[in-house]
Amino acid sequence: MKKVALVLAFSLVGLTGCSEIGDSMSSDTFVKVSANAGEAPSIRPPSGDAPTELITQDVIEGTGATVLATSTLTVHYTLMQWSDGAILESSWSTGNPATFPLANVIVGWQQGLVGAKVGTRRLLVIPPALGYGPMAGHPLENETLIFAVDIIAVS
Repeated sequence: MKKVALVLAFSLVGLTGCSEIGDSMSSDTFVKVSANAGEAPSIRPPSGDAPTELITQDVIEGTGATVLATSTLTVHYTLMQWSDGAILESSWSTGNPATFPLANVIVGWQQGLVGAKVGTRRLLVIPPALGYGPMAGHPLENETLIFAVDIIAVS
């Protein structure tokens, strides 16, 4: 199946500008995500060593319903791999947001999206242990994942 993230999707809702992560990483390691509402996000490839802990940052803060661990989400997303900065998948390119129960996706999403609100664009940097880990033969085996997730709806 071509879709690597499958039910991991993001919705893009935003303001303008960029957001930078650097607090939990060395000063030369950062990820920037655009915050243009209604547009697919651009993600600046990272530099330096990948983090070993989950990093979350709201690029755009929403004001709608709050994501709970038991929620079903509709999102747009873009997925980049840390190792080479390649964009692997984006629901924006197909125009089809993904809908899924949060409990059915990788742990990094389950931990990283709870508390976000509809209208939020959240950056997730997910270490392998919270992603696909050492799943032999999986295309994202032992890869640090970078997601820009826009939350469209929560039920």
